[in-house]
Amino acid sequence: MNLNVEHLCVSFSEANIVRDVSLRVNNKQFVGLIGPNGCGKSTLLKSIYKVIKPRQGDVYLSELDVIKSSPRKVAQKLGVVGQFNELSFDFTVREMVAMGRTPHKGMLETDNQEDDSIVTAALHKVNLDTYAGRSYNSLSGGEKQRVILARVLAQQPEFMILDEPTNHLDIKYQLQILNIVKRLDIGILAALHDLTLAAQYCDYLYVMKEGQVAASGKPEDILTKELIGEVFDVACETYRNPVTGALGIAYLETR
Repeated sequence: MNLNVEHLCVSFSEANIVRDVSLRVNNKQFVGLIGPNGCGKSTLLKSIYKVIKPRQGDVYLSELDVIKSSPRKVAQKLGVVGQFNELSFDFTVREMVAMGRTPHKGMLETDNQEDDSIVTAALHKVNLDTYAGRSYNSLSGGEKQRVILARVLAQQPEFMILDEPTNHLDIKYQLQILNIVKRLDIGILAALHDLTLAAQYCDYLYVMKEGQVAASGKPEDILTKELIGEVFDVACETYRNPVTGALGIAYLETR
C-alpha cells in the first residue's frame, strides 16, 4: 500500500504551520520525517491521520481518499503510534490491545475467537505475553509503548505512522520498537528526532524546516554535515560505523 500526500497545507489562525508539503511512501518502504522541534512534523502527521483537518491538499492510501473517508474506514488500513500514551482510566494490557479490533467490529459486536487470537499474536510479537493481565498504568514508558504498538498490530493495518514513538524512551526500548516495526513488512512513515536511528532504519528521508520540505533522499545522500548544520544549527561530522557500516553522526557544538 502506497501513501501519497500532495500539496498539504495546515494553518492555525494566521499561522501557516505546514506549507505545501508533498511526499510519497512506496509499498513496504520505511520513510523517515526529520527536522528540528517546531518545524511541523507532528502537525503534518496529524493531518495525514485525520486528527487535524488540512486547509488544502490530498492524502491517499493507494486508492483510499483519506481526507474524505470516515475515520473507521481509514483505521482499517492505517495504524498510528504516537509519543504520549497516558490514560486517566486504567485497563489491563490485554484490554488495551483488544481496542485495536474496534475498526473491524460492528456496533455492540463483541470479540470472537478470531479477535482473541489476533490480540494474543500481537502481544507475542512485542514480547508481552506474560503482561496480559497487568495494569496498563503500572507499566514503564517502554512497556506502555510496546502495548500501544501491539494495539496497532491488532488493527492489522496495511500502513503505519509513527509520531516520534521513541522520543522519551531509553535506547533499549528505542531499538526494540524500531526493530519490531522494521520487521512488519508494511509501509511506514515515521517522525524521528534521532538522526543516527533515522539513518539506520529508514530507506528514505524527508527533511522539514519551517513547515516545508527542505530536502529528501536516501539517508547517506542527504545527511551531510552541511545539511545538518543548515537545518538543525549544529556543527557535526559524519562517519561510517566500523562494525556495522551504518552512517553515524558526531555532534561538535551548536552554532
